[in-house]
Amino acid sequence: MNLTIMMMVILLLIGLFSGALSGMIGVGGGIVIVPALVYFLAFSQKEAQGTSLGILLLPVGILGVIQYYKQGQVDLRVVLIVSLAFLAGNYFGSKLALSLPDKTLKKIFAVILVIVAVKIFFFDTAKKEPVHTPVSNNVENSKT
Repeated sequence: MNLTIMMMVILLLIGLFSGALSGMIGVGGGIVIVPALVYFLAFSQKEAQGTSLGILLLPVGILGVIQYYKQGQVDLRVVLIVSLAFLAGNYFGSKLALSLPDKTLKKIFAVILVIVAVKIFFFDTAKKEPVHTPVSNNVENSKT
């Protein structure tokens, strides 16, 4: 792929927007990067998904994680357990995705986004009692 100045600008904007969104609400990779690469740069669904995974492979969220950790909002035990399961799921999910046609992947992706959006918008109104209480990492928070 030949990177033009316009492509570089688009890629920088995608990175800035998805990074800001990730820092604000914890999402960015699949929800922002994949559709942006498909729509703005005509990537295939598989190219966009693979590129998004490549971006997330590096510790791009480390600065955001540090900020949340300082405030006692990261449970490292949960991070470790979910990360290990994520590795296995990612391996098998990518093998499955690569065996499906692009059109099918786009439809699956769209359905999941719609389901999540409907649930959050219409069915996430009641405040539930947390199942998990975060382990405080902040010295000030742990003294109170």
